[in-house]
Amino acid sequence: MSGRRRRRGGRAVTAALLALTAGGCTGGPSLENQGEITAPPGDSRRLTIGSAGFTESDLLAQMYALLLEQAGYRTKILSVTNREIYEPALESGQIDVVPEYAATFADWLNAKVNGPDAPTVGSPDLATTMAALRTLATPRGLTVLDPGKAVDQNAFAVARGYARKHRLRTLSDLGAAKLPVRLAAGDECVRRPYCAPGLRKTYGIDVTGVDPKGVGTTQAKQAVQGGQVQMVLTTTTDATLDDFGLVLLTDDKHLQNADHIVPVVNRSRAGGAGVTRALGALNRVLTTADLASLNEQVDSWRRLPEDVASSYLRSRGLLR
Repeated sequence: MSGRRRRRGGRAVTAALLALTAGGCTGGPSLENQGEITAPPGDSRRLTIGSAGFTESDLLAQMYALLLEQAGYRTKILSVTNREIYEPALESGQIDVVPEYAATFADWLNAKVNGPDAPTVGSPDLATTMAALRTLATPRGLTVLDPGKAVDQNAFAVARGYARKHRLRTLSDLGAAKLPVRLAAGDECVRRPYCAPGLRKTYGIDVTGVDPKGVGTTQAKQAVQGGQVQMVLTTTTDATLDDFGLVLLTDDKHLQNADHIVPVVNRSRAGGAGVTRALGALNRVLTTADLASLNEQVDSWRRLPEDVASSYLRSRGLLR
């Protein structure tokens, strides 16, 4: 998945790249070619939580920190925007917990292990995706906790008036309408199977071209709003669609992979029952709609991620 919003949380600690590449504390196995993991899972009482530096990741990291602190852990948040850096840090124990996206992370690990041209292992089926992800993560000293209800995956939006005029509610409706569609997206959309090629193959949508304005950017949404393009690639937790008069079309044939929110932990430091129990409480209540609303409070209302996270947890009875 790409194009996620970029807003830093006030509590996040900016990571210097040198600090994460020059060694430091190590709690997990070596980064490559680990053998079978046989040691019992660890339960360090001081945990570093990684954030990928955009709004949603900041919010999830803040909620993880609050829940873990309530469970008796001491935490700090480290913001590292590059997965190529934070994933090895997670393996080595410099970062202990990271919120991730199931299919995206499975495909990323698969490419790391088997090369950039390896076939994707993510799937629209959550069970298939989770099995592939855990198979790839476990030998690297990582434990993938159970996925939550919330899903942040690629989605496609059109102008509300356009949808009303052509009676569009799903991507199948758009394909059946035989309308020429110019799509605002990232430039990689022209070749990715879940973007323009998939829209053509799965839904029969007449994608006439891709306008490279980015994934869910203001510029891309304004292009749909103004009629320069007919559709925009965004995400299911995009909090600003209403601001531009846009609506999502349902992915009724499940073109997109199962990008459920999953906590990933360093097994030797945070693989114990205490962390699993604390983070599992959030997974049982947080929905896609909840996450979109939380994103909106930060991105549109300009509230601090830590305040939004705390308010949400209290409203759900998860924080005393």
